[in-house]
Amino acid sequence: MSPVASEALKSALARQVVICVGSGGVGKTTTSAALALQAAAMGKKVLVCTIDPARRLANSMGLASLTNAETRVPDEALASTGARISGQLFAMMLDLKRSWDEVIERYAPNPQARDTILANRFYRQLSTALAGSQEYVAMEKLHALHERGAYDLIVLDTPPTTNALDFLDAPNRVIDFLDADAMKWFTSGAFAGAGRVGLRVFQAGSAYAGRILARFTGAGTLEELSKFMGSLSGMYEGFKERAGQVRQLLASERTSFVVVTSPSPLPMEEALHFHRQLTLAKMRVTAVVANRVNVDFLRGAPLHREALAAAAKEIRAPGVQGLGPLGERLADTLADEQVLASLDAKQLERLAAQVAPTPVLAVPRFDHDVHDLNGLWQIDRTLFGS
Repeated sequence: MSPVASEALKSALARQVVICVGSGGVGKTTTSAALALQAAAMGKKVLVCTIDPARRLANSMGLASLTNAETRVPDEALASTGARISGQLFAMMLDLKRSWDEVIERYAPNPQARDTILANRFYRQLSTALAGSQEYVAMEKLHALHERGAYDLIVLDTPPTTNALDFLDAPNRVIDFLDADAMKWFTSGAFAGAGRVGLRVFQAGSAYAGRILARFTGAGTLEELSKFMGSLSGMYEGFKERAGQVRQLLASERTSFVVVTSPSPLPMEEALHFHRQLTLAKMRVTAVVANRVNVDFLRGAPLHREALAAAAKEIRAPGVQGLGPLGERLADTLADEQVLASLDAKQLERLAAQVAPTPVLAVPRFDHDVHDLNGLWQIDRTLFGS
């Protein structure tokens, strides 16, 4: 690994927030955990937070499970890597519903509004299924964690998305939804606090659109939606203010982005797209990490089949009948690996040329899955030479 590239990636860990973005299945969660482990080895108190519903982070950290609460990885588990880790490592997995509840409990203007919102079925829909709500509450969580100042570094593993800015724009989209003219209409007094009598009056002629809507949804539904929006109305400015603060944090020198990919064509194209979007948005992209890169074990040297077969002609797979000499099979495997490694090298060369001057770091395909701290530390040794 280029020392310059490793130093660039290490510089990301000197900031306050690192956000890993990338398409699904490229090892983004694993990379996030490996970066957090390296930061702990640098003596930092670090939290890695995943939004990905897959539970790989807990497994790789040696934890039985992860919840919405920050969980410290035991020192003895860190020591099992054989590395000297003087910092502290925490992990958590964002629970969408619980995180939304925390936002409401923290910022509702009064207990009555809090209870009204939490019990409302429109809120339950917003907190579990509205497009962008997952990303929005992740931003709220990031804001709360950063404001608390309990960690030197927060590493955020974002959900897979085809558009990196979907995640960054989520706060604005949710706020736009809450602040839309239709929502203002509901909270303008036409419904709020009017009850069913008020609704009947409203339906009698105050707004043609209201009558049409009530015909399809029912007066009870409109009343419930009106109460929900009315309860939220006192929180709009807070939503906007925190979203603005998060945007400032993401665009500042306190935050760094790492794009994660693999050398396969489709993830590579998506990584280029992510890098382009983030750069246009003036976000700081520190590095691109390519996982599962095939390695040429002969390091470019020609493959001499005859010599290899002759040297291993007496070697056969123990206990296996009907297979050819092991030397021939080994030669076939090495030849296949050479081809795959050559293809990956060309892909990475193209990637490096298009994201320059952002460095590209390659993590080789291991002969085992990374599912524990030892595997994460193996990645760190590759990335940082530690």
